[in-house]
Amino acid sequence: MLPTPSADLKPNTLAYEVAPLVKATGFREYDARWLFEKEINLLGIQALGQGLGTLIRELGKTPRIVVGHDFRGYSLSIKQALTVGLMSAGIEVNDIGLALSPVAYFAQFDLDIPCVAMVTASHNENGWTGVKMGVEMPLTFGPDEMGRLKEIVLNGEYKSFPGGAYKYVEGLRERYIEDVVKDVSIKRKLKVIAACGNGTAGAFAPEALSRLGIEVIPMDAELDHTFPRYNPNPEDMEMLHAMQDAIREHGADLALGFDGDGDRCGVVDDEGEEIFADKIGVLIARDLSALHENAQFVVDVKSTGLFVTDPVLIENGAKTEYWKTGHSYIKRKSHEMNALAGFEKSGHFFFNEPVGRGYDDGLVAAIALLQMLDRNPGKKLSDLRKSLPKTWQSPTMSPHCADEIKYDVVKKVVAKLEERAKNGGTIIGQPIRDVVTVNGVRITAEDGTWGLIRASSNKPELVVVIESPTSEENMKKMFEEMDAVLREHPEVGEYNQKI
Repeated sequence: MLPTPSADLKPNTLAYEVAPLVKATGFREYDARWLFEKEINLLGIQALGQGLGTLIRELGKTPRIVVGHDFRGYSLSIKQALTVGLMSAGIEVNDIGLALSPVAYFAQFDLDIPCVAMVTASHNENGWTGVKMGVEMPLTFGPDEMGRLKEIVLNGEYKSFPGGAYKYVEGLRERYIEDVVKDVSIKRKLKVIAACGNGTAGAFAPEALSRLGIEVIPMDAELDHTFPRYNPNPEDMEMLHAMQDAIREHGADLALGFDGDGDRCGVVDDEGEEIFADKIGVLIARDLSALHENAQFVVDVKSTGLFVTDPVLIENGAKTEYWKTGHSYIKRKSHEMNALAGFEKSGHFFFNEPVGRGYDDGLVAAIALLQMLDRNPGKKLSDLRKSLPKTWQSPTMSPHCADEIKYDVVKKVVAKLEERAKNGGTIIGQPIRDVVTVNGVRITAEDGTWGLIRASSNKPELVVVIESPTSEENMKKMFEEMDAVLREHPEVGEYNQKI
């Protein structure tokens, strides 16, 4: 048995080589993420694997699991340490090799294996690692499972069991690609940029899209775990601007950008305009609700207000519920409500039958978008964008705030804004229409302009998003008010990007 993990071991020491290092803050709301070597070492990863195996048995699940890893210089070694831990807990490990997160989720169905552990830091910068986990298809862990896993690992409660085994599973890449393109025919002639940021998607997305019969121009599709141009994150303006440049260079109809583990998709249209994922969600919701009566959708609180005010969605009889931000939350809520689809502003799209299996997959989202264009042969993507009611949106902005204090800061911000609303206060000089606190705080002015402040679920940051249906000026005013509230807390640092 491994020793109980410590949180303060230093690299290049005897203790670091013989004991697990696991920092408690790496256990996030719905997955796990650490700075590798600084916050967790390989023995810590092994302890995580044994803890996960112990939890699988505690929950009464079949002791079999799918494991895969993303394309980073250290991900394979982390997966191997995780595998050792899982096997020591008596789990049969089915290793699918290099994979996207949705390939690992697909493998659960393909191999009929209930549990999954995908080694990935998703869109986080190099240096980060993590694991996305689940024990019930197509769901991933939520706070309850993560809380129990944290207890098991940090308290050294993991146990050894007989029966551990290792199987290397070949052919998942091909079977996955065949699955996402089956029964899909794009008749319209389209030229599409497939932007992969030198991440894992480069081994999957260009080939899958090419099989649809469209012209695909791969962009940064060569695997290079140094990420030489930009971090593969289609929510960052740097990647979006590179996609804009490629649109203009090649005269393409659109650019599709995939994050480091391929479960998110970002979009730039034929005019070089980035369309934030929530508005892509509105367009896809329009398309699907015209095909399916009384369609139900779920969206996160960072998303545009158009999901409830768009006249086309209203005419189609579509219903939308706003829920907590986070791929696990939206996935679970969509599953519970049997929603046709769920959308996150970050670019996670969740399609249930008949479109998908309920998990987030950037390629499935991309194909749904291409099918929408195929059903609108006389319109460019920019025409569809312009058909939406105009709103002014900020990108997702993230001021630094340490993991240990970020939730306390948000709690204080929520209390302050709730008190302002209760006492008849105003926001951007207008009466406050409503305050939603399902995930942080989303405060809305009388004209529909809203601002959101919440804690990031996977990084030491807060999250700020602003939208106004009336003017760019009001969007900027709302940001200034939200920022002024945050500046009352000196522990809140600089933004990664701003309006």
